Formats: sequence, C-alpha cells, structure tokens
Amino acid sequence: MCGIAGIFFKNAETNANLGRALVDMLDGCQHRGLDSTGFALYENTFKGLRLRFIVDDDSEATVARVKTALAQQGAALLSEKREGASFVVEVEYSGEIRPFAYAMEHAAKLVSIGSSLDIIKDVGTAHDLDGVYGIRSIAGSHGVGHVRLATESEVKPEAAHPFWATGFSDVAIVHNGQITNYWKMRRRLEARGFEFRTDNDSELIAVYLAEKLAQGETLEQALEQSVDDLDGVFSFLVSTKDGIGFAKDRLAAKPMVMFENDDLVAIASEEVSLNRLFPGRPLSTTEPAPGTFRTWSH
Repeated sequence: MCGIAGIFFKNAETNANLGRALVDMLDGCQHRGLDSTGFALYENTFKGLRLRFIVDDDSEATVARVKTALAQQGAALLSEKREGASFVVEVEYSGEIRPFAYAMEHAAKLVSIGSSLDIIKDVGTAHDLDGVYGIRSIAGSHGVGHVRLATESEVKPEAAHPFWATGFSDVAIVHNGQITNYWKMRRRLEARGFEFRTDNDSELIAVYLAEKLAQGETLEQALEQSVDDLDGVFSFLVSTKDGIGFAKDRLAAKPMVMFENDDLVAIASEEVSLNRLFPGRPLSTTEPAPGTFRTWSH
C-alpha cells in the first residue's frame, strides 16, 4: 500500500510554499506507508541544470566519479552540496539530455535531472525528511509526493518514490497500483534504445509518458493513451516543468480525491490529505471517475 499527493498553484508567479503544503499532505496519508517518503518539487531558482544523486557509504568515491563524468560530458559545475543521503550539483550543460543522463547514471545513482525539478526521497516519514532536507522551506509552483510501504523491494533511498523519467528532464511520477503488462511495454521501449534503472512500474510510466511528450504530444494526449495502453489497476500523478495531470484505470480500484478552487488544485489518495491544507474548513471534493484523466498547466 502507498499514498500519493500533488498540488498545483495556478499562479506560477506567487512562488507558493510548496514544500510545506506537500509535507502536510503526505503527513495526512503517512499511515499508508511508513517506510519511505519522497517529493518531486518544481522551483524557479536553479542556476542551471540540477542533478541529484544517492550516495552510499563510499561517498567520497561516488562524488569523485560524478565530477569526473560531468567533466567528460562537458558539463560545467556551478555548485555542489551534500544533503542527507544525496549529492546535489547544478551544472551548465547545453547538449542532448538523454545521452547525458545515461552517462551520469552509469557514474552514480541518479535521482533526477531538471531545470526546475528536484526529487528528494529517503527512508522515513515526511517529517523525517523535512528535518534533514528542509522541505517546508522550499517554495515553488507545483509538485507531487509519495509515501511507501515496501512490499516488493528493499527499504532504501533509491527504492523510494517519486521516480523521474529516466533519460528526460523535468518529468516525474507518483503511482498507486500495479501495471500488469510492465515487461511487454518495457521491452518495446528498450528496443527503441531507452534504458531503465529499476524494475519498478512507476519508472516505466514516467518514461512512457516522457517519450510521448518528446514526440510532440500534449500531456493530455499522452494521459488519454495511457488509459488504453497500461493494463492493471492504477491511479497516478505526473508532473512536468509546466504542470501536473492524473490518470485512473477503468476499474478505479485505487483511490483518488481532488479539490480545486481559484488558487490551486490538490489531489491525493485520501481526503484527509486535502483537509491538512485547510484545517477546520469543510471542502467540496470530487473523486475522478474510472478511466478518466485531466491536466493543469501554467
């Protein structure tokens, strides 16, 4: 079992307190997964392209490999920092993202690449991560988050969610469910040269959607096709540099509820997460119908 949450502030210029909102929302559904927590946050303060890596016990060697790989790829290092289980760099890079991403993933465990996306994930609760990474202080326009109860893989930072679309920048996903045609779809993507770093079906959905966006389709078109192409039971949220969207399978076995007003859209597995945004206030919420999808963008 796991829980998902997402929020989209309609005025991208307000620089809203994104981190605080997502910490509160994930805390509301933390009972759905206490093993690990993660956030995909979209900010507007990056100097260049941001890359976040998971570093293991041999952290100095990992950092050295990352810096060597950056130099080999022609990426100029602008800043670097160690943060919790992560090593974070911002670089100036003007080349093609996909081969760059694959090269960097061969150097270390890459969590995300983005001109505005930063994925922060680790073992522990939303409040645990806030204590280490200062999530509440992060301002931004939109983001998604996930709480996880491990059932099929280890409890470690790289196994936590969200997942980014490997080989693409600024695309992330949180997912509740199971894709039953995972291997069939993965083999098709691998035959076209795409690489995967895990056997997690959330990573598959992210790459599937990102490829369609790269081909010129809109996020709405990609989500519409996903309802037909993905087999299984699922509710997922996808985020891009410009917005967010959701899709639900036609059986609607996995819960999802949403709230929208003039200022924001909030979506989560349970209404308690939405109530955390407006404590003490009654909310008019809706549950997306089976087989539906929707997007919001700036």
